[in-house]
Amino acid sequence: MNAVPGKILLTGATGFVGQALDARLRSEGRRLLGTARRSGQLGTGTPVAAAELRPDQDWSACLAHTHAVVHLAARVHVMDERAADPLAAFRLANTAGTLNLARQSAAAGVRRFVFVSSIKVNGEQTAPGRAFRFDDAPAPLDPYGVSKREAEEGLRALGATSGMEIVIVRPPLVYGPGVKANFAALMRAVRRGWPLPLGDVTANRRSLVALDNLVDLLVSCINHPAAAGQTLLVSDGEDLSTAELLRRMGKALGRPARLLPVPASLLEASAALLGQRAVAQRLLGSLQVDIAHTCHTLGWSPPVSVDEGLRRAATGLPA
Repeated sequence: MNAVPGKILLTGATGFVGQALDARLRSEGRRLLGTARRSGQLGTGTPVAAAELRPDQDWSACLAHTHAVVHLAARVHVMDERAADPLAAFRLANTAGTLNLARQSAAAGVRRFVFVSSIKVNGEQTAPGRAFRFDDAPAPLDPYGVSKREAEEGLRALGATSGMEIVIVRPPLVYGPGVKANFAALMRAVRRGWPLPLGDVTANRRSLVALDNLVDLLVSCINHPAAAGQTLLVSDGEDLSTAELLRRMGKALGRPARLLPVPASLLEASAALLGQRAVAQRLLGSLQVDIAHTCHTLGWSPPVSVDEGLRRAATGLPA
């Protein structure tokens, strides 16, 4: 698809997804301005302006001559939450901060606003064989998901009154070079040959999205006429059990995963005793995403396979 005229504003440009999207758009000759908490410049040469997700942030200098906004910046999950009221903290950034940016974007004449939300707007888990759909009723369970749902609702209302085209993308867990947190920890465990008691976790199914697949979809969302007004779910198009994911990680790392056949029911009970129900749910439960609507609407399909996505993640895995 041909490049569109005008500048693209990319918030969260120095983040995991932001840097990859910046590199892709730069390779296609797009004009970009990034934002982050500190000003500077990305390795691609993209200038980065200092801006924060505050309800009173002035975005006017960033929005001049801007054709589209891709909004990645967010207050994300914090393992050691210190806010007295986590929901209020998430709402301040992810809801009020996002809508402040969107209102100023509409006033500045921005044509399209691409909002990277989260599959957590749909919920935390799915029943076996029942994947989340784009038109399911939202059912977020944590403050992060609630704040993203409320931002989505505000953006749709703004789009209806202002004419600015709103595109909402809900990714599940994103992995790729530079991935951190639990996904990176699992990959390091497999690479080091540690025995993992997850060999019997074969009945669940998890949807993931490789970084390059998410970036490819976001590029489509900037341009594609049919993306306007849509809520789009994204994944790699192949759902894996936890045991199969670990085996495929091992293949990508060139090391066989050492999986011990511990019953899932025993793992779940042990996690409950240790106060780790949420961790157990992510390892033992299912979260599937139906991307048929996205593929049909945009004529899109994930360009990178799970195995290739894992290989790329393994290449960039720190020690």
